[in-house]
Amino acid sequence: MGSLNIARMLYYLPAVIIALTFHEYAHARVAEKLGDPTARYQGRMSLNPLVHLDPLGFLLLLVAGFGWAKPVPVNPLNFRGDRKKGMMLVAAAGPLMNLFVAFTGLLVLNLALPDQAMIYSNAPFVQVMWGLVIINVYLAVFNLIPVPPLDGSKVLAGFLRSDEIIYQLERYGYIILLVLIFTNVIGSVLIPIASVLIDFLNLIAHTIAAPFVGL
Repeated sequence: MGSLNIARMLYYLPAVIIALTFHEYAHARVAEKLGDPTARYQGRMSLNPLVHLDPLGFLLLLVAGFGWAKPVPVNPLNFRGDRKKGMMLVAAAGPLMNLFVAFTGLLVLNLALPDQAMIYSNAPFVQVMWGLVIINVYLAVFNLIPVPPLDGSKVLAGFLRSDEIIYQLERYGYIILLVLIFTNVIGSVLIPIASVLIDFLNLIAHTIAAPFVGL
């Protein structure tokens, strides 16, 4: 069992680094597109993992399936247009990037291994690619939970007429999140949603790859 856990960690290691790095980079890139250069000034407009990784968040994502990176600094006062909508777009960019990375991994699997049975083999390449898919989907779903400080709370605030309730929740956000994690409420919700998303993305990837297989 120990050797299996070590192997899984090694397979998931590149996935965790990629997932956290691209997640934060997406936040920074969208914020700059909206007019806020804060992330660039602080060196966060980069795909260098070292500027984004938080040691504890990195370790938790590797061993527990959820975690975090260093938050990208964003100043909505610099946004052009509606600041609340801007924050919603910046917040949504991270999870959407993770879903895009996961889809890319599934597309590579379907192109490289047209036999669907082979996609679920124990070959190292397959396991690494599945690690990329699973970690990115789990990170996306986890971050879309509408509890501060997760991205989902800012996405929800963008749809609300008043975001007062979100600001009130911020002082208790970490406590609520810890309770949800340790009571396995998040796990019982996250796993089914992530599984459905993976199946859906795999179906799209397989459909796209099918015409190119065997050429």
